[in-house]
Amino acid sequence: MQRTTAKKDGVITGVLFITAAVSSIIGLKLYDPVLTASDFLASGNSHYAQVVLGAINEILLAVSATGTGIMLYSYLKKYDERLGLGYLSFRLLEVVFIVIGTLSVLTVLSISEIATGNNAMDSDHAKSLGVSFIALHKWTFIMGPNFMLAVNTFIYSYTFYRIRVIPPHLARFGMVAASFIMLAAILELFGIIAQISIWGILLALPIALYEMTLAIYLIKYGFRLPAEKDIQKNKM
Repeated sequence: MQRTTAKKDGVITGVLFITAAVSSIIGLKLYDPVLTASDFLASGNSHYAQVVLGAINEILLAVSATGTGIMLYSYLKKYDERLGLGYLSFRLLEVVFIVIGTLSVLTVLSISEIATGNNAMDSDHAKSLGVSFIALHKWTFIMGPNFMLAVNTFIYSYTFYRIRVIPPHLARFGMVAASFIMLAAILELFGIIAQISIWGILLALPIALYEMTLAIYLIKYGFRLPAEKDIQKNKM
């Protein structure tokens, strides 16, 4: 019975990881008219439905990320309740930043709609407001999908390494990947590298590979069930 449950939990968690990855990529790409266009007010208004669809994908990302947090927490708490709560807290903080980033893009979309409407506000004022919310999205992206992701990934990878819920080499890869994305977040915070740059992509690639590898493993094999004596030994 336990083995069946662990297998089903693995499939659910794997699907949630894949959903989060796919929706994050689609969402960010659909935001292009607002985040990358030089005249983002006109571009955002003319691509209104596209940007809204991007926001829907970001909400799907938030929901699936919350789901992975809940699923992994149920296994982490068996080893250490505090580590489990720490992981879940940082995962939920990541989701909070994702939602704030989504709201900032939708706010830019509303500004673009007002700025190009019949009762259009002053274009310079509208543009300065839009730039402010685009900057907010940039910082939430660094703090959420980079910084908070690094912390929660390291916590669950380290814990799973100790109790062998997943293969040790996979858990070690997770800790390394978390360190790389943390480095990316720090470098981006100091303005040393840009978010969308070759270095940003290279530092983010390991964690993307790790999550997809973990997802495939969990779908195929499910969670391992360590013996109770091994859990108690590691707690000591």
